[in-house]
Amino acid sequence: MYRTDGYRVLTDDPMYEIAAYVMDKRYDASNYIKQAIDYESLQEYTRKCRKKGITMSHMSIIVAAYLRLVSQNPYLNRFVMNKRIYARNHFCVSFVTLISGKNRSTVNKVYFNLDDDIFTVNKKLQDAIEKCNESSSDGTSMDKLAKKLVRIPGLLTVAVSVLKFLDKHFWLPFSIVDASPFHTSLFITNLASIRTGAVYHHLYEFGTTGVFIAMGQPSKKIILNGEKVEEKKIMEIGIVTDERIADGHYYGRCFREILKYFKDPSLLETKPDSIVTDEDIKKKNTKFIIK
Repeated sequence: MYRTDGYRVLTDDPMYEIAAYVMDKRYDASNYIKQAIDYESLQEYTRKCRKKGITMSHMSIIVAAYLRLVSQNPYLNRFVMNKRIYARNHFCVSFVTLISGKNRSTVNKVYFNLDDDIFTVNKKLQDAIEKCNESSSDGTSMDKLAKKLVRIPGLLTVAVSVLKFLDKHFWLPFSIVDASPFHTSLFITNLASIRTGAVYHHLYEFGTTGVFIAMGQPSKKIILNGEKVEEKKIMEIGIVTDERIADGHYYGRCFREILKYFKDPSLLETKPDSIVTDEDIKKKNTKFIIK
């Protein structure tokens, strides 16, 4: 089945296909992972960047690490729609942004190339936030669409129902997918900005979000380092995943692998040697939308 945002996976392990029928809702297929990141490693790296005149955020490090993970593990960029598995034809991240000087927030969506390094990721995120603050009166594409829908009583109910039906049974125009933060490779929120601990955020049933990461407020914890007990400042992140796009072994290996990037973000300063494409889609379809 054709979609503007992905290609049907046709030659996958049949167990994936069965799982999509047994667990036909994302909340049925949600798995929960919590990871503890050495906060000092993040701080040390941001200090090094500051000396070079670069303002590096913790979110940029986490997004860059996840992007590098996806570049080598393409199943993470899959999604399930109407019991069918698709390989996304682009990579994007949705995130909540607090608007400067305003007592409200909005949702941003940024596209990345799979070979972007950490500096490119950081710049794209910063540019999106700055653009959002500069045009805070108009808001993002999603804000503009929402304003139009709520102006007429009852229109929002009808519009959302129609969009859900089209998304499930046919396909949405890419202009709608582009405006929707719910159609994304990764949704991330920084709860540390509101001094809140990490949570397990639900996956939206509308859209195609397969992984949600919530960053928590850093805190001191007693941890076991070999045979030594140490007190360290850590940042916990809560991760919710859709297990229909990858099995537990795949996820487990991926999230063990990402820890090396959190420990040493400088590994993300260069482009990956190569990009691993999804072997279960036709070769002619392995294109990525560049924005």
